[in-house]
Amino acid sequence: MILTPLPTEFEQAKPIIETIEAAGYEAYFVGGSVRDTILDKPIHDVDIATSAFPAEVKGLFKRTVDTGIEHGTVMILDHGNGYETTTFRTESGYQDFRRPDQVTFVRSLKEDLKRRDFTINALAMRANGEVIDLFDGLADLKAQVIRAVGVAEDRFHEDALRMMRAVRFASQLRFNIEPATKQAIADNAPLLSKIAVERTRVEWEKLLMGQCPDRGIQALVQTELYRYMPKMATQLPMLEKLIALPAWQLDSIESTWTLQAWLMALPDEAAIKQLLKAWKTSNELIDHVTAAWTVMRALQRDATLAPMTLFKAGAAALKTANTVANLLGFGRPQSELVAAYATLPIQDKHALAINGGDLLKQQIVQPGPQMGAVLAQLLVAVVTSQVPNEPEKLLDFARMVADTENN
Repeated sequence: MILTPLPTEFEQAKPIIETIEAAGYEAYFVGGSVRDTILDKPIHDVDIATSAFPAEVKGLFKRTVDTGIEHGTVMILDHGNGYETTTFRTESGYQDFRRPDQVTFVRSLKEDLKRRDFTINALAMRANGEVIDLFDGLADLKAQVIRAVGVAEDRFHEDALRMMRAVRFASQLRFNIEPATKQAIADNAPLLSKIAVERTRVEWEKLLMGQCPDRGIQALVQTELYRYMPKMATQLPMLEKLIALPAWQLDSIESTWTLQAWLMALPDEAAIKQLLKAWKTSNELIDHVTAAWTVMRALQRDATLAPMTLFKAGAAALKTANTVANLLGFGRPQSELVAAYATLPIQDKHALAINGGDLLKQQIVQPGPQMGAVLAQLLVAVVTSQVPNEPEKLLDFARMVADTENN
C-alpha cells in the first residue's frame, strides 16, 4: 500500500527521513500517525524510527534534544517542529511490568516492530508513503480488530498499561478486541495494579471520550480489568449504567468525571474529592467536578436555578453539569443557563465594588473572622440582587450586618 497524498505533517517531516537515508541508514514513520492516516483520521505526533544509533542521529542534525536517550530517543528540532526519532531496539527483563531492564539498539526494523503493542500500531511508512506491514496490521485495520503483536501475554508483561490501551482503542476506533488478546487481558488483569495511577487515568479518560465508549467499557467488564482501577472494584453497577446509556460521546475530561461521580451515587462533595484524589487528578479538576455535581443536583430538583447556585458554579462548571444532565435526561437548553448566568449582577467575587480594605478604612470591622463573614454576606446580597453593587450602598449594608453581629 502506498498512501498519497500524504498529510502535511508527514510532508514537513520528510527532510528528516531523507537526511537520515542519505547518510546510509533506514528511517520510517511509525506508530499511531501511520494508523490514523490509513483510517483517514487527524494525526498528532509524527514519530520516526531509524537504524541509526542515537549518536549517529545527533551527528546528522544541528539541533537535537536527548528526550529519552537511554531508550534511543532523540528529539530533532527542525523549522519550529520537533520530531521524536528513536533507534530500532529490542527490550527485555520487565520485572516491574512497566519498563524494560535492558534496551539493545539494533539495525532491524522487524526486530523493532515486533516489540510494539498491537498490529495496527506496528506499521511503518517510507517517506514516499509506502506502508511496511510485517504483522498483518493492515488486515486488522480492515477487519476493525485490536490484536496483540505476537503473544499477547508477553506484550502485557512488558507493559501492563497495554491492557488499558486495548480497551481505550476499542472505544476510540470502534474496534473489537480479538479473542486471544481479550483472554490475555482477563488472565493478566491484576498486573494493572503495578501501573502508576496517572498513566491508567489518561487511558481511562481517553476511553470515556472515545467515539464508542460503551465498547471499551464492555471490554473492561468482560475482562474484569476494571477491578484493578482505583476505587473501581465495586463499581460494576456504575459501569453497567454507562454501557446502557444511549449513544453518547463526551468532549471534556471534566464531563467524564462528573458523569462517573453522578452514576456512582456518591453522597456528597467529600466523597467526590476522595474519588478524584485516589485517581491523582488536579485540584482544579476536583473543584470543577464538585461544582458541576452540585449544579446537577439543583437541575434535577429545581425548575429555576438559584442565583448563588449559578454564581458558585461558574460558566465552565455550569456547561459541564448541563452537558451531563442532558445525557441523563434532565438537563436544560444550554442557552437558558447561559442567559441566566449572564443576568447575575456579578460573576466573580472580585467584582464586588468594595473589599476588606474598604471595611477597615471605614472602621466597620476589625481584621479577623468578622471581616470574612461580612464580605460573604455582601457577596450573597449582591448576587441575589438584595443590594446594588455600589460602594456606598454596600458600606451601609456592611454597617448593618456588623451592628447585628456585634449585638
